Parts: sequence; C-alpha cells; structure tokens
Amino acid sequence: MASKTTDAIIVGAGPAGLSAAIYLARYDRTCVVFDAGHGRSTHHQINHNYLGFPGGVPATQLRELGKAQLAEYPQVDFEHHKVVDCRREGDQFVAEGQFGSYTAKVVIICTGVLDHYPHFHGWEQYVGKSMFWCITCDGYSSKGKNILVIGHTDAAAGEAIQLSRFSNRLTLLTNSHVNEITPKYLERLAKFDIAVIHDKIERAVGTDGQFEAVLTAGGLHIELDALFCTQGATPEVQLAVDLGVKLYENGYIDTDIEQKTNVPGVYAAGDVTRIHSHQVTTAVHEGATAASAANYYLYPPELKAD
Repeated sequence: MASKTTDAIIVGAGPAGLSAAIYLARYDRTCVVFDAGHGRSTHHQINHNYLGFPGGVPATQLRELGKAQLAEYPQVDFEHHKVVDCRREGDQFVAEGQFGSYTAKVVIICTGVLDHYPHFHGWEQYVGKSMFWCITCDGYSSKGKNILVIGHTDAAAGEAIQLSRFSNRLTLLTNSHVNEITPKYLERLAKFDIAVIHDKIERAVGTDGQFEAVLTAGGLHIELDALFCTQGATPEVQLAVDLGVKLYENGYIDTDIEQKTNVPGVYAAGDVTRIHSHQVTTAVHEGATAASAANYYLYPPELKAD
C-alpha cells in the first residue's frame, strides 16, 4: 500500500478539522484530512448561530464550503476513509487504513461524538430537521411549537424546563425502561405544566423528516412538531486512547488552552474535547488554535522564541 509523509495528520472533517486544515495551509504546512463521512456536520440541521450567514447555513453546506476553500491549497490532501490505526513511531506518528499509511510529526484529533438518538424505523431522516439535541442551536426555531423532550434523567427534565422559554406546549417522554427523574425535578416539571410519560417510542409518523406524531410501546399517540433528545453522546476517542492521550473523567479528551494533549505533538479540537459548548463556533476556534500550536511545534529551535 502507498505510504506518504506529511507535516500533520488531521482526523475528522467537521468544522474543527476543516478549520485546522485551513490554518495549517495558511502556514504553508502539508497535511492530510481524513473524512469518514459521518458526524454531526453530516446531518440536515441548519446552523443559525454562526456569524456571517443570514438565514443560517446548512451544516453540510458549511462542510462543502470548507472543502472548496481548502481546494485552493495543493499542500492539503483529503482521504475519504477511516483511520483504522494511529500509533507513535519514534518522534513521528503513523496513520493507517485502506488509504495505505501517512507519517507525520503532529496529529490533530477532531473525531467528534456519537449522539444517542432514539432508534426507530427511519429515524435518520428526522435528525436536524425536526429531531434535535441542542437547545442553543434549535430552541429559538422551535418557538411556539409542540415539543417532545426525550430522556429519563434530571438533565432531561432541566432541558424541558428551559425549553418552556420558547414554548408552553411541552411533553417529556422517558423513552427508557427506567425513570431516574428525582422528586425535585418532577415538582419543577409540574410547576411548568410539563407532562411526564414513562414509555418508549415504537415508531414515528411523519413526512420528509418532519414529525407529526410518535407511537409508543404502550399504545400512546403523541403529536409533536419538534423532538429534543437528551439521551447524551459518546466522544469518539479510541484513536486518542491508542496514542496514550489523557481523558477527562467524563470520557472527553483533556486539552489545555492551546488544544495540546498530554502527548507531545498530539492536539484535539471540537466536540471530542469537552462535554459542554458543543458549537460550530467553538469547533472552528479550537481547530484554528490546535493548528497554530501545531505549527509552532513544527518550527526548528532557531525559529522559536527563547
């Protein structure tokens, strides 16, 4: 298989990875971006919180704009494959997969998270259109709508209560065989007239990604316009773990303010780095910061400030 050498390996082609690649290109560094073709920025949602896009910008379009921007730089390679293995060999790193192998002195991990959406037949078509995970991104767009919140914890109850700022038509469905909402939060939900249903989704009724209703295992027919899922997410950290990168207690990658990990030459950016602030603006900032730190790391000693 082919073996190539580059300055930086970037794993992930969401906003964080693309931002890192743009900055490295502007530093005139060579890099390869690995795009496995999945993640939050591959769904249907429209981002209204990113500066410079009146009316919002679809996440998929933002990805395509980023790739078009990177096409101006011949020193950036794209591989539409998954990195199967990434390891350290001496003072360099080797990434391997169907593409062959790449060797580089730095790695920037932008692998994102895996969201735990409720799974029912055809669930993927609803993500980003009428099924959301982020009140910051999509709460405003749900003003006055009939909202169903999915979750069985106090965190789910808290999100349902916060959504009452946007609508007074709210229902919470545990979608679990357990209900861990504490009496304190049950009282708060009652105060805001938010009904709690302990049941699970059996199937959905809707057209082109727009919910009309969900049918539960217990036989209920719940009408809705928007669904907010609070079932959590799992950070995609296996490559980081393989490289010996330290994680926070919550499983996300531990970085400093320059996006450095505990492993010299390894950086992380985007949703994989922390449990809060999962925003495109944050991802772009962290990608740029990681690339800038990586660029400095690549300087020979005589170019570094004493």
